[in-house]
Amino acid sequence: MNVEARDLDDLEPDDARPASQQIANVLRAAILTRRFAPGERLPSQNDLADRYGVARETVKSALRILRDDRLIVSRQGSGAFVRAQTDRPVGLRPHIEAAFEQSHITLDFAGFSSETLHGAIQEPLDKIRAGRLTPESIAIRILLPDLTQPAVVPSRAEPAGDDPAVRQRAARIARRHTEAIEESVSELATLGLVRNATTEVRAYGTTVLSKLYIINRDEVFFGFYPVVRNTVSIDKQPVPIFDVLGKDVPLFHYVITGDEGDAGDQFVQQSQAWFDSIWTTIAHEYTP
Repeated sequence: MNVEARDLDDLEPDDARPASQQIANVLRAAILTRRFAPGERLPSQNDLADRYGVARETVKSALRILRDDRLIVSRQGSGAFVRAQTDRPVGLRPHIEAAFEQSHITLDFAGFSSETLHGAIQEPLDKIRAGRLTPESIAIRILLPDLTQPAVVPSRAEPAGDDPAVRQRAARIARRHTEAIEESVSELATLGLVRNATTEVRAYGTTVLSKLYIINRDEVFFGFYPVVRNTVSIDKQPVPIFDVLGKDVPLFHYVITGDEGDAGDQFVQQSQAWFDSIWTTIAHEYTP
């Protein structure tokens, strides 16, 4: 649902409170009654200023009140959005699709196989092929575990321990999705639909038990992989293994707000710093 500024309630003429507080109250009511859904963008500052006949500074003060109440987040250059609460899982796909509406897109992923990432980018890539989206650049970096090394997960459950065949099976799954991403993105550059479109894949020695998406360096989704016991077919034989459950794992959302000391800002910044540190030091070319 998209609520325009003109659809919002009027201010009470007899209310003695400052206009900024009154506007904040109107927006708060719209958010709490779900006229604005979690993740939805609020009307622009100019639209709100025109709607209520006030200066933009008054609107900024109103939005600051809502940020302090943790009802909204502000994204530099994009506007104010209803907060997707960090104590509840939220959907990745709409945020990735929104990122592709910008001129320059960066996606950093650290996780087990990039299967979810592969699915999430398909619709925006289709829109680029159809000419409905026209970004200038796409840069995707994928950081995966080095499955040529012994691993705790995935591993054989009976008898318990590392098994190269189990790792090779996981590597084939990861390779299928990373190669599909690489081919889809490079095709856009080959067709001249995107000026610069790159996908880089690197690996590092670790047991991966979480997944991390960093979107345009100002938005993060993070989730934990549960370890599960599973039975898979290897050389046409059923083999019990310990594996990670990756698909549909709840993800938690953090975004740069520009507010000094905001926990979301710190999480995004530290996530990017962690990813860059691994990428530039111990990660190497991915060779499953």
